[in-house]
Amino acid sequence: MTTGTPYGPPPPFDPEAAAVLEVLAARVPPAITGDMLPLLRNGSGAGLPSDDELCRDGLIELADHRVSDDVSVVVGRPPNLRAPAPGIYYIHGGGMIMGTNRVGLDQALDWAVELGLVVVSVEYRLAPEHPHPAPVEDCFAGLLWTVEHAGELGIDPARLVVAGGSAGGGLSAAVTLMARDRGRPLVAGQLLMEPMLDDRNESPSTHQMRGLGVWDRTSNETGWTALLGAARGGPDVSPYAAPARAEDLSGLPPAYIDVGSAESFRDEDVEYARRIWLAGGSAELHVWPGGYHGFDMFAPHAVISQDAKAARLRWLRRIHAE
Repeated sequence: MTTGTPYGPPPPFDPEAAAVLEVLAARVPPAITGDMLPLLRNGSGAGLPSDDELCRDGLIELADHRVSDDVSVVVGRPPNLRAPAPGIYYIHGGGMIMGTNRVGLDQALDWAVELGLVVVSVEYRLAPEHPHPAPVEDCFAGLLWTVEHAGELGIDPARLVVAGGSAGGGLSAAVTLMARDRGRPLVAGQLLMEPMLDDRNESPSTHQMRGLGVWDRTSNETGWTALLGAARGGPDVSPYAAPARAEDLSGLPPAYIDVGSAESFRDEDVEYARRIWLAGGSAELHVWPGGYHGFDMFAPHAVISQDAKAARLRWLRRIHAE
């Protein structure tokens, strides 16, 4: 046990997933600071599949749509899909400061092929150029557009799940809170993959993992400060910016929450699931032993990554069948 702290050393990484960390650190260091953002953004498209690759030799059709001057979406669906089909409203990650609606889209399109559903992935404005509430309001506008155009998109609005990873997981939780509080639209479920929920950045896991893995405590401070400025960590942060700030988690649709045991977001994600249960809600929680932030994306062939992906797919199959 570390002297003077209520926690010990960091949990060990899963050996198979950890094998890529040394190579990964050269491209995405654990500690990201604001001065690194231009370079990271310039390289953010590297390694992403092209649209031709996303279409998978005709298994998926992609189409871009403009929601407003500030918001656009890309829609992916299997051809000849029988409508109305279940839907995924997908929100990409990137710490609130990076990314496009193609980030993580390949996983969501795996669900589309496997389960026969439509994916709508939103492009939202990024901080610090566009601080809160711009990103979450953009995501909510895209969600409303998706429901309003469900008929032409071939989506059954009663079977629409909001999903996202990292910052996209936090934004997914936030738009689900917004939908509850604003009285529309109804959402069938929320799939929160290692979500970024708490701007206070003071949990034991943020301290344990400092300088380690992917997206450590310094990176987290960079992302939240870009979004919230001087308000970060203070008393007046909206739950629509940081869902961990929500006082009331009742009346929410079923949640799936997963996170690695060896990443900064571990404790805030576990706490969010616990508070949903305390409010009388439904949450399925997975803490993947030895998983670091984004392990399933960076080490997709590791057994732990395959297990995580399979668990998400099972939950989606069950939610869409209800």
